Amino acid sequence: MQVSSLNEVKIYSLSAGRSLPEWLSDRKKRALQKKDVDIRRRIELIQDFEMPTVSTKIKVSRDGQYIMAVGTYKPRVRCFDTYQLSQKFERCLDSEVVTFEILSDDYSKIVFLQCGRFVEFHSQHGHYYKTRIPKFGRDFSYHYPSCDLYFVGASSEVYRLNLEQGRFLNSLQTEASESNVCDINPVHFLFAMGTAEGKVECWDPRTRNRVGLLDCALSSVTADTEIEGLPSISALKFDGALNMAVGTSTGQVLLYDLRSSNPLIVKDHHYGLPIKSIQFQHQLDLIISADSRIIKMWNKDTGKIFTSMEPEHDINDVCLYPNSGMLMTANEAPKMNIYYIPVLGPAPKWCSFLDNLTEELEENPESTVYDDYKFVTRKDLENLGLAHLIGSSLLRAYMHGFFMDIRLYHKAKMMANPFAYEEYRREKIRQKIEETRAQRVQLKKLPKVNKELALKLIEEEGEEQQFSKKRKQKNLPSLLKDDRFKVMFENPDFQVDEQSEEFRLLNPLVSKISEKRKRKLKILEELEAQGQEEEEEPEGKASDAESSESSDDEKGWVEEVRKQRKLLRQEEKLKRQERLKEDQQTLLKPQFFEIKEGEEFRSFKDSAKKQKLMKKTLEDRLKLEEKLGTLNVSDTTVGSKQATFKLKKSEQQRRQQEAEKQHRQERKTLRRSASHLKSRRGRGRLFH
Repeated sequence: MQVSSLNEVKIYSLSAGRSLPEWLSDRKKRALQKKDVDIRRRIELIQDFEMPTVSTKIKVSRDGQYIMAVGTYKPRVRCFDTYQLSQKFERCLDSEVVTFEILSDDYSKIVFLQCGRFVEFHSQHGHYYKTRIPKFGRDFSYHYPSCDLYFVGASSEVYRLNLEQGRFLNSLQTEASESNVCDINPVHFLFAMGTAEGKVECWDPRTRNRVGLLDCALSSVTADTEIEGLPSISALKFDGALNMAVGTSTGQVLLYDLRSSNPLIVKDHHYGLPIKSIQFQHQLDLIISADSRIIKMWNKDTGKIFTSMEPEHDINDVCLYPNSGMLMTANEAPKMNIYYIPVLGPAPKWCSFLDNLTEELEENPESTVYDDYKFVTRKDLENLGLAHLIGSSLLRAYMHGFFMDIRLYHKAKMMANPFAYEEYRREKIRQKIEETRAQRVQLKKLPKVNKELALKLIEEEGEEQQFSKKRKQKNLPSLLKDDRFKVMFENPDFQVDEQSEEFRLLNPLVSKISEKRKRKLKILEELEAQGQEEEEEPEGKASDAESSESSDDEKGWVEEVRKQRKLLRQEEKLKRQERLKEDQQTLLKPQFFEIKEGEEFRSFKDSAKKQKLMKKTLEDRLKLEEKLGTLNVSDTTVGSKQATFKLKKSEQQRRQQEAEKQHRQERKTLRRSASHLKSRRGRGRLFH
């Protein structure tokens, strides 16, 4: 049993406790109950008070003996006998149940509205009759004086089925496009229906005429509420002859007096979820409203919160057991929750022992995993060295891992890491030491880079925090803790150079501004202490003083800037003189450079020409190449252009060609001279 307390109201969750895996056999469950004390002490108020998957609706018969619930899957209804504290019967249905109503004092007459437009009647022995309505239904109510069933749903009509005559009667034509919920007042039998447009239409069943219209969507919008879209009606409940509570799809509950079109009170759940259920508790004048996330109990006169509950799973329906403090919920989970709140009333007669138990119960947190089993993944098994157990009876496959006995897990963990306890102990000791250190006076740790700037920012932040505390303002974020400026105090490249020209010119102005800010803070603190902030004359005097001070400050920092400029000029002159002296002292000496083998010396003019040529456009370069003869552009017969290029030869190739050319010329001259000598010799022989 789990105990929670909110606003000094104790809430006992009777369905909380250790949960056993579904795949365990009954024999193993009984063995666990014998061995484990906590499981044996678990309170199971009603045996097997659950559904296979989800429970959607839950109701109590008028005699209080039977609790009926519907859910899935498969669609079914279960009836629990409170006198026997167990399930009486279970009936499966053809389709899911939207809602149902118990017409008799016990379970002998039940009507089910199903999602397939079917209306199914059950008697004490089981299924009795089944019919169908023209449109999909969403809710229905039973009118006892005339034995009529009023069905509302995805239609503008309200269908009437008379159970005495066994036939459909003329339907009621409404102005709404669709209707979500309906209810009949138990005193004067006024029929009310909530529409998708956010309106409530009230009809008189005797005359079959509409007698009232409430625009709840407009009334639900207040200054504090934020609504997206048009609110529709999702819940409706009468209280007595004159009061009616309306729940909207945006999470507001409106309490009306039927004599007025304005709501008495508007309560917002602040979750933006549709209101699922509304119940009235008359002993303490409370309204119990629930959406899918939270159940709130609040005073219907003042709207003050009495207490609230947030179950682990989403809520589908809430049922308050009559004249008691027991509350039951249908959830998006197999187990249906049972809560006992002693402040609301005593325990029911069939479980009066709860009053004695609640006095001795202690808080026991509900665990979300199986306490006797540990869920491990395949990676965890490999780390523990238990991968060889996969497929054995010691591991039970479940989803993406396995269930294993918690004792085996602890033993394997101790063997895999025997020093885990020592590490845990050291960590705890370190945490304790840090907690004691936090109570001491902490020194300010300055960063390595820009220490003076960081110290200045810390001092300014301390002054601003003191001033903001007095004025009750929010503190601005610190630049030292901001990630955007973190590098400025870590990277040495961002170090402020105090000898630079820019810093020396700006430093007087910055220092004067900081001094001015400090003076202003002191003046404001003095004004706050004297209580003269809202008076006009002192403010005028302060502004005059500030203007005079600002003029003096401006004169002061202007003079400082002038002094700094003079100093900078003098330093520049000294630097120039030193450079001239160094130039005069140094003698220019010729320097010789050696060219490596295989390389040729190229003049600087060639590189300059190449750079100039690269800067020119393609057209200019083509014209220059055409003049030099390395490029020839001609027209073809087809009409296109043909360009031929002559590649430039290297210096070595050019010298080789010149040498070959010179060698050829020398050979030609030698041949000519030899032929000339032969001819002269031949002539001389002839003369002889």
